[in-house]
Amino acid sequence: MYTYTAFEGFQKLISSDLEKVLLTVKKRLKVNRDSNILIFSDSTGKQMDFDLSGTDSEVIERYKIYTAKTIPSQPAVGRPKLGVVPREISLLPSHWEWLNNQAGGASSTIRLLIEEKIKSNSSNKLIIKTSQEVTYKFLSSLAGNLPNFEEAIRYLYRSDRKKFVELISDWHKDIVEHALTLASAAFKK
Repeated sequence: MYTYTAFEGFQKLISSDLEKVLLTVKKRLKVNRDSNILIFSDSTGKQMDFDLSGTDSEVIERYKIYTAKTIPSQPAVGRPKLGVVPREISLLPSHWEWLNNQAGGASSTIRLLIEEKIKSNSSNKLIIKTSQEVTYKFLSSLAGNLPNFEEAIRYLYRSDRKKFVELISDWHKDIVEHALTLASAAFKK
């Protein structure tokens, strides 16, 4: 399940599933129309804009696409119950020959190779890089003008947790806590 986080100024308002975040923000804006509230996707770090007009159920219905488990208009090809989606790939003739001679066939062998690659060390590098990017996007939107921002980002990309924490320690505690949550994988080597 994807989570989203809303900040009112530098203070975290809520971190939860999209429905709860949207309804909380909508309720808060009814109380104070001038509130400066930003909503972030915790999986991408991007700031997101939502139309909160209408009833609560209209708002939820409008954004069901973000919470849908599958894309409803997908054609029923492949093995839908297993989540198999057929796509075309281009390989050299020698690749096809090798694949066709593998036990289980080409599709099975390709799936096994992909699973091995995901589990390999290069996957860890991808996880670290993704964590750094997500944290950077979040901090750029909310803390880009705060002291030590650029220096902190340098240490985020160096995976130096100690120096990163030191540089952001004077920021609002909610920003620091959320940044450290998003960056947790960036500091695992």
